Amino acid sequence: MYDEEVEVKNQVGLHARPATFFIKKANEFESTIWVEKDEKRVNAKSLLGVLFLGIIGGTRIRIIADGKDEEEAVKSLVSLVESGFDGGDMKLESESDMDF
Repeated sequence: MYDEEVEVKNQVGLHARPATFFIKKANEFESTIWVEKDEKRVNAKSLLGVLFLGIIGGTRIRIIADGKDEEEAVKSLVSLVESGFDGGDMKLESESDMDF
């Protein structure tokens, strides 16, 4: 198991589009991945789970992974959160990309 804590930089937090980017990235990994906020833990690959946490800008979250690529998964997701979701590769190819 591997985990890191990170502060959400963007103002809207992990809502709507940023949450979709986060989940899409999490689904690139084989490991089981969770997001934890205030002792509540949800599946990082679940849009409803991530939205349930109500993560807003300035919130500290913990990203936890367990599996073959756990460290790479956590570091990749931490990097995405730290970027404020401003990366150039974060475009949805179609509306169906939002269906998880």
